[in-house]
Amino acid sequence: MSESLRDQLLKSGLVKKIKAEAPPAPAGKPRSNGMPGQSRQQPHGSAGGARPQPNAAQRAQRKPGVAQEPNLAHAYALRAKQEKDDRECAQRDAERAAQQKRERKQKLADLLGGKGLNASDAETPRHFPHGNKIRRVYCTPAQLVELNRGELAVVQLAGRYLLVTKEVASQAQAIDEQALVLLCDPNAPPEDDVPPDLVW
Repeated sequence: MSESLRDQLLKSGLVKKIKAEAPPAPAGKPRSNGMPGQSRQQPHGSAGGARPQPNAAQRAQRKPGVAQEPNLAHAYALRAKQEKDDRECAQRDAERAAQQKRERKQKLADLLGGKGLNASDAETPRHFPHGNKIRRVYCTPAQLVELNRGELAVVQLAGRYLLVTKEVASQAQAIDEQALVLLCDPNAPPEDDVPPDLVW
């Protein structure tokens, strides 16, 4: 009876030698059913093998994405704080401007109190431009002459036009430049050949 291939290999010593050179099988895993000494290799990254661990470069790429959210929230917080500071600053400026305007009005009222020369029986109108409109103040014939010579002036207080002396008008202008409405210069050339004493 002929010997089997296995018996022949055992006698020749080849089977023992191949088994000795083969790596030991991992514990808990069945030995491969293939030829003795042959091991089945699985492709890299297959389900049976261990999952590849991310390298340092891959971990570094993930970190910035995670850190962007806190940075973005911080930027929004800074922007909100800046907008709040700007609003508060604008409000303080508006309040300060309003306070200064009230103080100027009070100083003008104190300066011009009882110094208006408007006559109750004045019937002669003196027209002048103010605020992109033509305004007028009524004065006596003598006041009209003095107004056109620059001896009298027109100032505005609380929506009213007051005739005052040139000196009082200069003091009012020092408090608020917009308070002085009309102060004629007798030496100035007439505009459009219209004399300043023209009544119209």
